[in-house]
Amino acid sequence: MKLHTIDILIILLYLITIIIIGLVLRKRAQKSKEDYLLGGKSIPWYLLGLSNASGMFDISGTIWLVTLMFVYGIKSAWIPWLWPVFNQIFLMVYLSKWLRRSNATTGAEWIGTRFGFGKGSKLSHIIVVLFALVVCLGYLAYGFIGLGKFIEVFIPWEMVSNYVPFSISSEYVPHFYGTIFTLFAVFYSLLGGMSGIVWADVVQFAIMAVAAFVIGYLGWEAVGTGTLSVPDGWMNPFIGELSMDWSRIIPQVNERIKSDGFGVFSTFLFMMLFKGILVSVAGPAPTYDMQKILSTKSPAEASKMSGFVSVILMPIRYLMIAGFAALALVYYEKLDLLNASSAIDFELLLPTAINEFVPVGLLGLLLAGLIAAFMSTFAGTLNAAQAYLVNDIYLKYKNPNATANQIKNMNYLTGILVVAISIVLGFFAEDVNSVLNIIVSVLYGSYVGANILKWHWWRFNGEGFFWGMVTGLAAAYFVPILFPDVNALYLFPLLLICSLIGCIVGTFSAPPTEDKILMEFYKNVRPWGFWKPIYDKIHSENPDFKRNENLGLDIFNVVIGIIAQTTLVILPMYLIFRQSTPIYITLVILVLCILLLKKYWWNKLEE
Repeated sequence: MKLHTIDILIILLYLITIIIIGLVLRKRAQKSKEDYLLGGKSIPWYLLGLSNASGMFDISGTIWLVTLMFVYGIKSAWIPWLWPVFNQIFLMVYLSKWLRRSNATTGAEWIGTRFGFGKGSKLSHIIVVLFALVVCLGYLAYGFIGLGKFIEVFIPWEMVSNYVPFSISSEYVPHFYGTIFTLFAVFYSLLGGMSGIVWADVVQFAIMAVAAFVIGYLGWEAVGTGTLSVPDGWMNPFIGELSMDWSRIIPQVNERIKSDGFGVFSTFLFMMLFKGILVSVAGPAPTYDMQKILSTKSPAEASKMSGFVSVILMPIRYLMIAGFAALALVYYEKLDLLNASSAIDFELLLPTAINEFVPVGLLGLLLAGLIAAFMSTFAGTLNAAQAYLVNDIYLKYKNPNATANQIKNMNYLTGILVVAISIVLGFFAEDVNSVLNIIVSVLYGSYVGANILKWHWWRFNGEGFFWGMVTGLAAAYFVPILFPDVNALYLFPLLLICSLIGCIVGTFSAPPTEDKILMEFYKNVRPWGFWKPIYDKIHSENPDFKRNENLGLDIFNVVIGIIAQTTLVILPMYLIFRQSTPIYITLVILVLCILLLKKYWWNKLEE
């Protein structure tokens, strides 16, 4: 299917709208550093939550998730725990509150509130900035590749080559398209700052929601009128193995399962839980998610914002994912999944299904929505990278007394620099899945140990944080080289052990952080964990001070929240594939979870 005039007009209207948003909000963003990076901490929590959800509704992730559902069925609901997707529940229940109480501008600035401003703190500050920039650049390259592969299906290079004064080899056509749309995202995010990003995200999510309902309906209708052929266990979320037998239906899928290397379902799920819980307890990585939390008006609103992300994102996103998976399964013979090398590329499932089944008009809307999803992720990640470069390098070490105009110019300069580097990295990335594996399994493995201890152990100091991160990052580089054939998920425990050894050795190589800093941190953030010596000192000065005794309640709310979030993922799958009884069971579980969270989480947020 070729793009019709109405489809092109819809896409152009969207692009013009986000340019206008950037121009309108430019003056507000230029008022101060806080206005540019955090929207002046005046944006309502539900808009920030919707913006955060829009940032997570990325095109590369959607391509990956559609492929997973096509291959693994309802069991694919568990695989996003690799991120882990349920980290939003830990944030919702207590971590967003803890983080927002710091009143910091970035995660690196937060380091000063925890470790002070001595040698260890400076080392920790530098390593956090480096880690944040590496992760941000990884996410930008990841989104860049996904968008380029997606656009190439609808705008073949043959349509464009006659209008440009240069030629490009077929393997780099996706990179060309990625670069073009990246420039639009750069425009509104650089001009409008956080406010521009949030309002553009609102427009983008509205488009995505409409597109999701349309695709969901088309998939639901296809299941009802067509023939659905899937292997045994495809509809069952619990029993069996991920290595289902597709040999009698689509034999090539077995090759995809083998290359994924997920293995036995129960072992894989256990490893995801082990890694996911530890990553979640460590708190958010220093990217756009953390910046949205720090942009909220209050700690309570930070928790509400994180909770709203799952409520608004999961049902709508998975309605689209399940709809596309249904269309691809029912009409698989109509899809052309051969890449430039004449091999089957399952990452082409999403764009080819759109090209084949979505009607004129709706095609333009859907393309605008998915391009918007890329731009939302890109803009939010770019804003986080700018925050670290400007706030934590330029203002901290180069020009602490910079004027508002100098800060504005530095924001523009760093934004352009980050985009240029991410585009270069995108040219070296093989595919979506390769970049994703590096980010979620390798880099996060190095991050976890130090960031769990920083919340929960009073004796942990800046030196411990620095050496924990350094040993973790070193292990993240060398361990995959030593074990090249092992799935990155199964390397996580080894990366964690290396990082923890660095944490412990580093901590006891230097004296504890000053009592004054620890006492101030503990009073403001009020974490639970191993803080007794600090609590005793505060209590001796202020007998009315009470420690945080909500550990049990927080764990209960996290468990209920994860169950609720999982029902929001599985419910649209069952709906599209017309599984009546499982729908009713899932709805009952969801309602019970909502009632429990209302009583034991929402009603206690202001306490």
